[in-house]
Parts: sequence; structure tokens; C-alpha cells
Amino acid sequence: MIELIVNIWPHIAGLLTLLLTIVASGHAILYKRDARAAIAWVGIIWLVPVLGAALYILLGINRIRRRARALRSDQTVLPYSEKWRSELSSSSTVGLLEQFFALSNLVEGIVQKPLLEGNRIVPLVNGDSAYPAMIQAIDKAQKSITLSTYIFDNDRAGRMFLDALARAVKRGVQVKVLIDDVGARYSWPPMAKKLQEAGISVARFLPTLIPWRMPYINLRNHRKILVVDGKIGFTGGMNIREGHVIEFNPPHPIQDLHFLVEGPVVAHLQQAFADDWAFCTEELLEGELWFPALEPRGNVIARGITDGPDEDFEKLFWTIHGALSTAKSSVRILTPYFIPDSTLTTSLNLASMRGVKVDIILPSENNLQIVKWASIDYLQDLLEHGCRVWFTPPPFDHTKLMLVDDFWVLFGSANIDPRSLLLNFEFNIECYDQALAAELNNFIDSKLQDGHRVTLEEIKNRSLPIRLRDGVARLFSPYL
Repeated sequence: MIELIVNIWPHIAGLLTLLLTIVASGHAILYKRDARAAIAWVGIIWLVPVLGAALYILLGINRIRRRARALRSDQTVLPYSEKWRSELSSSSTVGLLEQFFALSNLVEGIVQKPLLEGNRIVPLVNGDSAYPAMIQAIDKAQKSITLSTYIFDNDRAGRMFLDALARAVKRGVQVKVLIDDVGARYSWPPMAKKLQEAGISVARFLPTLIPWRMPYINLRNHRKILVVDGKIGFTGGMNIREGHVIEFNPPHPIQDLHFLVEGPVVAHLQQAFADDWAFCTEELLEGELWFPALEPRGNVIARGITDGPDEDFEKLFWTIHGALSTAKSSVRILTPYFIPDSTLTTSLNLASMRGVKVDIILPSENNLQIVKWASIDYLQDLLEHGCRVWFTPPPFDHTKLMLVDDFWVLFGSANIDPRSLLLNFEFNIECYDQALAAELNNFIDSKLQDGHRVTLEEIKNRSLPIRLRDGVARLFSPYL
């Protein structure tokens, strides 16, 4: 019997290998929408038996969207006020330049949220101005506070927020804090435990037991949202960590931009938090405590955009493409991580070739070197078609901002990379306002005063080892 098994085992193994190869190849052919990706994976599967199929199962199957949908499918999404929708739908484009009518309609179709008038948006530069404004709002809270963040470090900045939230709880304010489970582990001991000890209601988004995968793990909640009494909001790109406070003189300083938000669009911030909170805790946040009536507070027309690998898949991706196709004179993109796919590269190049002045502003120093290397390898194609690229000086700039034609503004938590646009849960706000765009253009101009304009020659003249390093990093760009 043993001799028979020994004799037929190679044939069984060969048959199983062939079956695995055929099944994996068939899956790639059926489900890879990019023909080049399908060809590449089929080649790997056949040329490297078993290992190739294993790599495809591990890295090639897009289970992110399917799993995220399954995780959220049984959660109740709170309805938007039909009164807001009916009152604002007829006037939501008042004040918009004619060229942006189509964009506003496009985004409404994509995100299924109304464009809201009467908002006040105030940029807050670095934690030096953002954190005091946020803590002051927390200290004035009378009824409710919701806070969602990717990173909540146990450091000087984190303890400032901990103390303020604890004071609010003692005053009888309802406080809910949501921290991404991976981001919660960037410092030790984690802040979540200290928040709980202070009587604060805390939840972690998608707990994971694999801490060594922290830098590049998928399905993370990257949103940064603070809403006080349902009326005052803060959002942008800033986590809670002392590196954002330049006056602290931290060992690794981080520049960033956050925004104070008042007016009807605050409901979009609160809705995003309520959806995530219900997903994590099965508790619904409803009623006046969380969603009070909101009066106009300014002149900005705005809309919140939730994005993630679930029912919100690619909403931000299509919004960005829509804005690029609308551009007539200028596009300015400020992002810490820039890994555009081929379609985004094409859209940027087409805008430039139409005569649009396209500026891409990146930090000269990056906290993730492999992302910087991959990013550099994308620049040649953009420079060859007239796009302008700038490197800003240290400290590392974590700002995420996009402006089109001195009128349309996009800000929030998302970077221009596959992780933000395809794998993480993000929150951004689009704004239609000339005054806000002018203020942010001045902010960008101040950065470019000390910036370095990258030339095509310096990208082409990289040494062979550097080009190989950057090229290899680019191969991993779908997973960075």
C-alpha cells in the first residue's frame, strides 16, 4: 500500500498543481478588469507553479471590496433630512461658475448627497492652531462629542485631548471616540485604554491581531472627524499626535492642514461618524442630540464625500477625475503620498496638454521611503507632458489638498494613492467658493516660495541604481 502511494503521489501532486493553476488562471481572466494585469498574473501562475497561484490568492484577488461590503451590509444607514434635500436641491448651484454646474451634478450622482449652502470653512495650519481650536470646542460642548481618528497617540498632544474629553464627560456630555485599531498601536500603551478609564465610550475599527502588518494593512479607517454638539466640525488630514505641533519641537515634526467646519455640511461629518459607529458597536446615533437643526454660518457651498472599499467604492476617485476634466486654467494638488494609477496620470496629462497649468506639490522628505521612491518613478511621464512638480522643504508635509480654477476645493483625509482611493475608509469635503480657494492658493504659494521645481532632466539623470530602486518600489505601488 505504501509503495502504491509512493508511486502514484507524483501523479496526484501534478494533477492538483495543474488544477490549482487552471482555477487561479480562470479567476484572473474572469475578474481582472485590466487586461495587462490579467496577462501578468496568468504568466506568473503558469511560470511559477503553486507559488504563483499562492501569490495570486494572497495579493491578486480583490477581496477588499467584497469583505468590506459584507462587514457593513447589515448596518442601518441613517437617512438624510428630506427637508434639507428638497429645500436645497433647487438652489444648490446658486453662485457656482457655469463650468462647475456639470461637476456639481456629477458628484451628486456619485456620492448621493446634496450640495449644501451656507457653510463656514476655516483652514487651520498645523496642530499649533488646529489642536487649540478643537480643544476649545470640546471644552464648550454642552450635549455631545464624536471623534474619529486614525492615530490617537499617547503623548503630549494625545493627553491634551484625553483631558479635554474627560472634562466633557464629567460635565455630562455624551462622548463617543472611534480609533482605528492599527492607528491605535502607534504608541504604547494605547490611548484607548486611558480613554476608557476616564469614562469615555471608545470603539476600535476592525481590530486586528497582526501588529507587524501595521504600516500597510488594509481596510483601515483613515477618517479624521470631530463634531461638537452636532454643530461644529473639524476634519482634514491631521491625526492626534505631538509631531503635528511644531512649537513642541518634536523629533519628527509634521506639517498638516485641518479645517473648522460650521453650517449644514457638518451633518455630513456626523453622518460619516454615525455610520462607522453603528458598524463597530451596533449603536445608532439618532435624534437632536447628534443631528440638531443647522443654520447657515457662511457662504461656502460644500458637500461631504465618504469613500471606502464598500458601498462608497471609488467615489473619491471619480470625483477627482471629474474635477480634472472640468479644469480650464489651473489644477494644484498637494499630497504627501503620490502614486497615481494610469488613468489618473492620463487625466493629469490631458489637462496639461489642454493648456491647464497643473502643479503637483510633494514633500522632499517622506516618512515612508518606499512610497517616495515609487512616487518619483511616476514623475517622468507627467513632466514629459507639461505637468509641473514641486518638492517642498522639511519638515515632512502631510497636507492633502486639491484646487481647480481658483474656485473648487477638495480637502480631507485621502492621499493620491491606491491605499486611500481603493483600500481605506476616507472622508473629504468638496467646496465651491472663490474666497476659500484664494486663501488656500496663498497658502500653497507660501510653500512654493521655498520649494524646488523638479525638472525632467534631474529625473532622467538619476543613477542606474537609484532608477532600479525606484522602479522596484513602483512594482509594489498597488499595495503601498
